[in-house]
Amino acid sequence: MIVLGIESTAHTFGVGIVKEDQSGIRILSNVRDTFVPKEGGMKPSDLGKHHSEVAPEIVKLALDKAGVSIKDVDYIAVALGPGIGPALRVGATVARALALAFGKKLVPVNHGIAHIEIGRFTTKAEDPLILYLSGGNTIITVFVDGRYRVFGETLDIALGNMIDTFVREVGLAPPYVVNGVHQIDICAEKSERYIKLPYVVKGQDISYSGLLTAALKAVKGNKLEDVCFSLRENAFDMLLEATERAIALTGKKEVLIVGGVAASVSLREKLRKLEEEWGISVKIVPPEYSGDNGAMIAYTGLLAAKNNVTVPVEESIVRPRWRIDKVDIPWRG
Repeated sequence: MIVLGIESTAHTFGVGIVKEDQSGIRILSNVRDTFVPKEGGMKPSDLGKHHSEVAPEIVKLALDKAGVSIKDVDYIAVALGPGIGPALRVGATVARALALAFGKKLVPVNHGIAHIEIGRFTTKAEDPLILYLSGGNTIITVFVDGRYRVFGETLDIALGNMIDTFVREVGLAPPYVVNGVHQIDICAEKSERYIKLPYVVKGQDISYSGLLTAALKAVKGNKLEDVCFSLRENAFDMLLEATERAIALTGKKEVLIVGGVAASVSLREKLRKLEEEWGISVKIVPPEYSGDNGAMIAYTGLLAAKNNVTVPVEESIVRPRWRIDKVDIPWRG
């Protein structure tokens, strides 16, 4: 079975191709193009324009790199949500066109579930507590009774979005990442002291909006580097406090980190300390698959297709607010 997966939920248009045969499941290609604004944040209309322009070339490159033709593909998988409407619609339109033109079945994929499943596949995690950390999501989840259940999450802005907004507002970005290191880490490493900023953990949930507001105000009376350091430390420590509670309550022996924020070097260092203190195994998705990518959609689409999860083209609507706890996971029993 060969599955072509299309990702277009936010700034990235990606296409991946996955194959399963007698030797197992292999990722044949994973090609993407990411929109980077010249200044300011991302406008939804700009995302739609970017994705529309790059889509034909990305699909072709993914097929060429995989060494297959569209006729060899059995299923077209597409991320139908959650995400930004104009961006989602481009991916859905491309997927529908391919399905209709070449007579392929369409497989609906939840973007968040795809991040989790590519993490489980690439790290060999079996039954972990999962931290799903991306630009738009900060979720602590575990698999229970056929679905990923949300154990804790941000009550407002996501961790990745909060950090990106801060570095953009203080003039450090774009670009947000330089040579694999986020601007917040580059700035924080030059800090000389910690300054007091909000630290908000409510039960299993966390809140970052007050921290962001206070950090932006603190820039006026403090060294920027000290604000960067203090914001980063509070943000990550809040997340780790909620994670420690989840470990204690669930008794899980594995913690899996997925999503774009998983690439943070400083967060990885804190997670390694958590691993030592709790005697658990921390598994982090490889950098190639931490950000948005088509391979994770293709892989999750393959799992879904094997369990007869498909959708008629006329019913393949995009779902910008599609939560992970609303998705049945038949491949995990």
